[in-house]
Amino acid sequence: MDNTPDLLAQARAAFAAAGHTIENVRRDFPEWHRGRPHYALWALDVDTAPVRHAMQAAGAHLDGLLLDGYRRQAHITLALCGFPCDTPQHADDFGPAALARQLDALEASGIGAFALHIGRLASFTSAPFLAVHDVDGGIARLRRALTGSTAEPGGTYTPHVTVGLYAGAWPTAEVLPRLDAFEAGPPLRCTIDGVSLMRYAAPDIGGPLETISRFRFGHGSG
Repeated sequence: MDNTPDLLAQARAAFAAAGHTIENVRRDFPEWHRGRPHYALWALDVDTAPVRHAMQAAGAHLDGLLLDGYRRQAHITLALCGFPCDTPQHADDFGPAALARQLDALEASGIGAFALHIGRLASFTSAPFLAVHDVDGGIARLRRALTGSTAEPGGTYTPHVTVGLYAGAWPTAEVLPRLDAFEAGPPLRCTIDGVSLMRYAAPDIGGPLETISRFRFGHGSG
């Protein structure tokens, strides 16, 4: 069952209630990464020409509100992993044992190819996004395999494609009409046949993603 409408209604209410967007700044965050070079996550690669065009159109529509230099490819984050390392020392390190557990869970899930739809423009307080409709329930199944739960630390999980990051503390009452005015067109259909383990450079906010490995449904990792 696709519960995207309810999730989007919740996100909209939270955005409106926040009063202002969160201002993102371009700087290093050593207090977070502690010198560890990369951060890893599981995601769906939806970096196709139609989705890139929709992201670019949405970014242009919000011109003047977004942080310059956002270079992250179109993706749908499924689960955050942590900082990859051979021997975990911190709670947010991501070691070989954790990866093995997740790969085993993906294999055991038996999930096959599924469809999703990417649609209208919406927003969290930190970032605008294109809404993702989990029409076949594939995202929910993948998250159960990877996290053991549909709950997301810090808030309800809402599948999305991030458009960019807000560059200022803009009044949400002024941003909402701009979001609503975006002409999204018909939903974009994507067929998903695998999930990717990705990473990005920890000191680079909004920097590009690199695929470490890919788990193809029915074929395993490679």
